[in-house]
Order: sequence, then structure tokens, then C-alpha cells
Amino acid sequence: MEVQDNLGEQEIRSVPMKLVCAGMTDVGNVRDHNEDDFYLSEGEEALCVVADGMGGHRSGEVASALAIKAIVEYYRETMADYSDAPEDEGSPERVRLLQAVKTANRAVFAAASSNESYRNMGTTIVSGFFTDKGVYLAHIGDSRCYRLRDGKLEQRTEDHSLANEYVRMGILSLEDVEYFPYKNVITRACGLTDEVEVEIHYEELQQGDIYLFCSDGLSDMVSDAELNVIMADAEDLDGMCRELVERANQNGGADNITVIHAKIEA
Repeated sequence: MEVQDNLGEQEIRSVPMKLVCAGMTDVGNVRDHNEDDFYLSEGEEALCVVADGMGGHRSGEVASALAIKAIVEYYRETMADYSDAPEDEGSPERVRLLQAVKTANRAVFAAASSNESYRNMGTTIVSGFFTDKGVYLAHIGDSRCYRLRDGKLEQRTEDHSLANEYVRMGILSLEDVEYFPYKNVITRACGLTDEVEVEIHYEELQQGDIYLFCSDGLSDMVSDAELNVIMADAEDLDGMCRELVERANQNGGADNITVIHAKIEA
């Protein structure tokens, strides 16, 4: 099993409530290379990002790596309080995450436009920027964020996919999504156009919350019910990451698998 990991507890010191993170990516059982990428804050920025690249000739892994790099560099180059943020776009923290993801979109699009071998490459993005009281969640595509609170798992992002659009329109039932032949067709991605709509929202944190950021290599292979049981029963975040990746591979491992866990502790 080809594994790249970034495991181990990391205390984000800029957050009064302790945030502990762990992450892991795996190539899966079918693919011969990994087009996923992820980032965990190692400094004072409480930031988690998962990117699932797409495109031929291994350009998917280029897209996901470019997007992660652009987001991280944007955070490193901007002031922590982002005091010059436009007031009509929301809080400084919201604007900062929004602009970081839009910067990633432009970086991927520019690379795809300037190199024929990268033509039509793109990536999904799901990210969380944790503050002292809450978290800003931003995403493009079908990589997901879940939250485990009081033993109950809930999906906190909504897939930008054809299947989800059909569910919202009443054309497709939730029970039939698994058998829908185009369930992996996404309606929005980072880098396909020069501008993209980023879905972003804020929610308050509670002690004990565990956030899961993942690519569809996990969510397609492991049901929400299985995710709930594994996350609720795991002894630590490192073990939780490994158990989820192992379960996805046991259930087929049809795609690359990437998971990040972020836990709020007292």
C-alpha cells in the first residue's frame, strides 16, 4: 500500500481552544499514481486543505499540488488580521479564505492555459480555516467536510456534482445516487475557468468537535454510517485516519484516498 502521511498531533497555538490535526493520503487499489494532495497547518495558521486533482497525463496531481501551494503561499504572504478586507464581503477571516481559494483557481487555470499537456486540468478543493471561536469552510467540487459532534456525523458541505443537482431537482433520490452512472461528474472545479464560485460558510465550534476533510476516494467507498462508527470509536486521530483509509481500500479502493481530521480540545 503506497502511503504518504503527515501524522501526529499538532497544536495550533493561535487558537485558544486547542486544535489537534492528523492527515493521510493513499493511492488506493486501482490507480497507479496519486492525484490527491493535502495540507495541515504547522505554524500559527489553523488551516486544513484537501485537493483532488483531475486531468490526463498525470496533470491532476499537478493541479492539486498547484492549488495547495497557492493557498498556503497566500496565507503566508497576507497579514494575519487581513485588515484591508472589503467590508461588503464579510469578515476579514472569511475574505482571506475566499481570496486564497480564488488565487488557487487562477494559478491552476494559468498553468493549464500555458501548457498543452495540462489542458483542462483542474482540482476540487475543501478547506477549513479555524479561528478562536469558529471555522470557515470553503469548497469547490465534491471533496467533502464532515463534522462529528456528540457522536453524530453530519456532512457540512454540499457536493457540486451532477448527482447532487439531480437530487435537489427531485430527479434522483438519495437512495439511487450510488447507482447513478454519472455520480462522479462534478459541476464546479478549481482551475477550469479564470473565475469560479467558491461556496463558503462559517460555523461555531464546540469542545469535542471532530472535522473530517476528505476526497471522494473516501466518501464513495465508505458510507456515512461507517464513517460515523469508525470516527466515534477510534482512540486517536492517527488511528482514525488509518482506519478510514483501510476501510476505503477494503471496500474497493477505486480512487485515491485522502483524509484530514481536526479535533477541538479544551
